[in-house]
Amino acid sequence: MILFAGLTSFTPVISYAFEDKRVRLPKRLKRGDLIGVIAPGSAASEEQIEKGISQIKSLGFKVKEGKFLRSRHGYLGAKDQGRLEDLHSMFADSSVQGIWCIRGGYGCGRLLPMIDYRLVKKNPKPLIGYSDITALHNAIFQKTGLICFHGPNAQPEMTDYTRSGFEGMLMDGKRSIQAFEGESENDYQTLGYLHTGTAEGRLVGGNLSLLASMAGTEFKLDAKNKIVFLEDVGERPYRIDRMLTQLLQSSRLSEAAGIILGQFKNCEAKDLNTSLSLEACLKDRLGGLGIPVQTGFSFGHVDDQCTLPVGARVRMNTSSGVIEVLEGVVG
Repeated sequence: MILFAGLTSFTPVISYAFEDKRVRLPKRLKRGDLIGVIAPGSAASEEQIEKGISQIKSLGFKVKEGKFLRSRHGYLGAKDQGRLEDLHSMFADSSVQGIWCIRGGYGCGRLLPMIDYRLVKKNPKPLIGYSDITALHNAIFQKTGLICFHGPNAQPEMTDYTRSGFEGMLMDGKRSIQAFEGESENDYQTLGYLHTGTAEGRLVGGNLSLLASMAGTEFKLDAKNKIVFLEDVGERPYRIDRMLTQLLQSSRLSEAAGIILGQFKNCEAKDLNTSLSLEACLKDRLGGLGIPVQTGFSFGHVDDQCTLPVGARVRMNTSSGVIEVLEGVVG
């Protein structure tokens, strides 16, 4: 564990009670804020880092690079202690208003038992990213009550939809998330549902593979009475089936209030003579749960993605294709 001595000033904690927990709101971002950039999972290339920094600056922010941002340890951004130090130091630094992950990849799950959750709890600030960052989002919310943000990693250029959603959620306190409806060069799965209806609950979830890997640990997803959002990339239907089955058997997914499926990019079967289609797989595993299940929402490994507040209370409506945020997510 990396400790920080001499820290005397912390970001004020804005919180409210919920089922004997305190949900903590990070301060909203504003132009001119200092954003800490880290690589808590896989390493990023120099090109990815420079593009990410350029993107952050184009939004009107200043940038502080993590000490190990440009490091590489095989398939990891740095050794565990280095990546952990960057995460801790960005939360501890009172001049840093937000933390943005340069990419996902692999490695965040290795850090979960070593994170100083008391440090995070005392210094609430937005943690932004997706994919492998799912592990950090859900563990930090479970342990501290801090709202985190499943949104674009720092490296790609933002589309208008992505930028609008990011700024609306983190800077303007927007309360409504509309699925993408514009023209795109990407072959997106269209908005639909497996079971219609509305539901309310705390929003949890992220990358399906990551959530399945956390099953059986103290950081496992607890889906009961939650709105669970899921996405993945490059996984064939039988693997999607296996991971959903794992969550159904380990994480009370069948007891969720509702499920929102995002984009499952490159997850179709190679041969439908020997496999269920992705659609059939999802319907088989989730369509009979008797709860609302939205499909084709605008998040995942795609260019046009919304920003979702992990831990916030939301309402889903399969007919409108809108996620309504029922409470403030930034102070």
